[in-house]
Amino acid sequence: MSAESGADGRDASRTGRLEKVRIARALTTAIAGLPPDEVPDALCRACVNLLPEVSGLSASIALPELGTSILLFASDEVASLLAEAQFTFGEGPCVQAFRLGHPVFATDLTRGLYTRRWPFFTAEAVQAGAEAVFSLPLAHPAGALGTLDLYRESTNGKSTRLLGAAAPLVAEVLALMVGALGDSSADLSEDAMWPGAKRNAVDIHLATRMIMTQMGVNAQQALLVLRARAFAQDQTCTEVAREIVNRTVDITYE
Repeated sequence: MSAESGADGRDASRTGRLEKVRIARALTTAIAGLPPDEVPDALCRACVNLLPEVSGLSASIALPELGTSILLFASDEVASLLAEAQFTFGEGPCVQAFRLGHPVFATDLTRGLYTRRWPFFTAEAVQAGAEAVFSLPLAHPAGALGTLDLYRESTNGKSTRLLGAAAPLVAEVLALMVGALGDSSADLSEDAMWPGAKRNAVDIHLATRMIMTQMGVNAQQALLVLRARAFAQDQTCTEVAREIVNRTVDITYE
């Protein structure tokens, strides 16, 4: 390695560290002094400001024991719909990014590569107005916590390149903050840093257990029943789970 290339590598490393410090400062400043229930939205706004190349974004927390996730925050209705669609269908870039442990950039959802891989998700996403989706795992020493999911309303090669440099740093810092502020494996009955997300997690867990008891199936089979009902009723898994918990629907009756 030449002295020049070595210097370039050191400069790039230093630039990356400085950028990470800037991102960490922006995220910590955004939530300073806020009550727990306001933290997710504040983090969301800060992430949007840090990633101007995207049309919107969301972050999700994984429920690994059930093989699904719950929404932590979303910048808009499209971002929320994209996340919930992936939870309901059990397919999409965020599912793959979490499972594989590395970023998944779907740069054009109308391409056959993606429509064949995720047929239900791509149809829903394109109809909602998203042509490109990028998912990054929230990596943590204790294991992946979930994903940071970004979307664009149109494909743009230059923006994608800029995003490829900035988004992994935002995801890395966000993962550390999520891991420190709210343990996704904590007792779901306790008052948690993420009230909305924990409430949804409680509903998913309770509904799954109710299906297991009523239908005599295991947890994974119960989740499939929940997803099937959500798909058939054009609802999200979270919505159906809440109906089951509130006993406004009988999941065993078809």
